[in-house]
Amino acid sequence: MIESPRDAAKREAVQKAIDYIEAHLPEPLPLDTLARAAGYSKFHFQRLFLETVHMTPAVYIRRRRISEVVRAMEAGEQSISALAFAWGFNSKENFTRAFKSEHHILPTEFKSVGNSLKLWDRIALEEPFVMPEGAPVMLDSFRLIVLPSDEAVPSDFWNRYNVGGWSAKLSGGDVVEDWGVSLWDSAENRLRYFIGIREEYALGDLSGTIPLDIPGGTYIRFDTPPGPQFRFIATVQRTWAGISEWMEHHGYRRMAGYELEYYVESSRTFTETILIPAEPI
Repeated sequence: MIESPRDAAKREAVQKAIDYIEAHLPEPLPLDTLARAAGYSKFHFQRLFLETVHMTPAVYIRRRRISEVVRAMEAGEQSISALAFAWGFNSKENFTRAFKSEHHILPTEFKSVGNSLKLWDRIALEEPFVMPEGAPVMLDSFRLIVLPSDEAVPSDFWNRYNVGGWSAKLSGGDVVEDWGVSLWDSAENRLRYFIGIREEYALGDLSGTIPLDIPGGTYIRFDTPPGPQFRFIATVQRTWAGISEWMEHHGYRRMAGYELEYYVESSRTFTETILIPAEPI
């Protein structure tokens, strides 16, 4: 689709505001200042930013500040309190609340485990789309032992799963692949999500789990490229976002049923495999 001059001007205005935010990220960033940077009134700027970036300016700023604190935490040279102040939070408690709201775990829990975490990079509105690479594979049926998610966003449930050491609890201490399972519930019009391990490795504490029987058949396999820890979840989400286009381009359609992803968190390779049930068109 060719971008109209009007849409291009709007995109460029939002990018100017993003560039201003990034240049002054640790500083106070009132809405009227950002609106002036974009060349719009506060009302129109906020609406345009939301339409373009799919979050408000305040949410974008908070997520970017949290992300920079987390990256600095990994260096381990300053306390959480000092880093929170350095990146625009007025107290450690304010940062802790923002972090818990964003990731559903505490900063101290993340620091002790060092699990993969969705961080937000500077948004570039002209970043090109890259279609993922996929290939059809045949799977035999198997069973997973899983915990049902009570989170609205799968990455938040993964955070709790990893911080809680649930994989080792399920396996009895062994390092095994962890599986995420998505199922669209048409009756309730919502995504149901589960995390667990294959039945043959489930030799530990299985309280709260349920079995899921995964049918065999044709699946399209996508392997995300390995990358750094804090790009992992963003890379996974980009891969998921490109699956429908891959299917259309290669003459397949998604079939109803379980869509799967698996990886080993402790491997620190930060790559995962996605499996989508499909059939040729």
